[in-house]
Amino acid sequence: MTSAAALPRLGEPGSSGGGRRPPRVVLRGLVALTKPRIIELLLVTTVPTMLLAQRGLPSIKLILVTLVGGTLAAGSANTINCYIDRDIDAVMNRTKRRPLVVNGKGTIKPAEALAWGILLGAGATLLLGLMANWLAAALADTAILFYIFVYTLLLKRRSPSNIVIGGAAGCFPVLVGWAAVTGTVSTPALILFAVIFLWTPPHFWALAMKFRKDYAAANVPMLPVVASPAAVARKILWYSYAMVAATLALAPWAGWIYGVAAGGLGVWFMVEAHRLNAQVQTTSKPAPMRLFHLSIAYLTLLFAAVAVAALLPWGRW
Repeated sequence: MTSAAALPRLGEPGSSGGGRRPPRVVLRGLVALTKPRIIELLLVTTVPTMLLAQRGLPSIKLILVTLVGGTLAAGSANTINCYIDRDIDAVMNRTKRRPLVVNGKGTIKPAEALAWGILLGAGATLLLGLMANWLAAALADTAILFYIFVYTLLLKRRSPSNIVIGGAAGCFPVLVGWAAVTGTVSTPALILFAVIFLWTPPHFWALAMKFRKDYAAANVPMLPVVASPAAVARKILWYSYAMVAATLALAPWAGWIYGVAAGGLGVWFMVEAHRLNAQVQTTSKPAPMRLFHLSIAYLTLLFAAVAVAALLPWGRW
């Protein structure tokens, strides 16, 4: 198995040699390292959580500060993840075009990526601490450290439970949003944390089923690499049931409009999870990406329901 220490040196894949690079190329590469599409999904969960915490609309300034701070924090974690994983990124077809790899001649140097990641993290801490509160800043920092040290360095290359435990890092935006508004972390925020925690394995395992050969080539023991498709589909089903139960547990705080929406969306998700579970029993070529894409739409619509319920007083119990 590839070790965390076996990272490329200068002249190896992901090392980026010398040569003049236009500033726009460097800027584009630095932005790409932050994985903007993943950040978009994280921020989808932040604003509705802030609306629920406020039971209305917080100040626009606080929303912007929290979103920018969350973007910087997530970008920091993702960039440092790319720095650490540049050796396995060079092996996987899905990631070999990242700025630290690009066929062995990355547009960004490793030292630049590491400095960029640290700078983003420092910016997130100061922005959230000074303009929201220090609890929100501390939670954002916890997410960064958890993603880097627990997921990327400790679990990703060693355990099939990597995304189950390590995925907790992606749950912190709801805690950051709640803390930014209230200065505390209370039960509804913890329930939302649990929803995303339970959503992450079905979401990511569906993707990993599609790219199982990539992860196997890189010696990353994602569950679909070490378990049969039937076993993975069963676990996806179990986590899906637990996730839907967690979404319904929020209804006493979010209101009946949210409860109805969560129930309907839960049925939709479960139908698709059962479809995949049945499919792996009957075909050697299941279509897990259908569940992957649905999971993104599901989470977006679920948190949209949280936002609508928070803004409509008559939607409460």
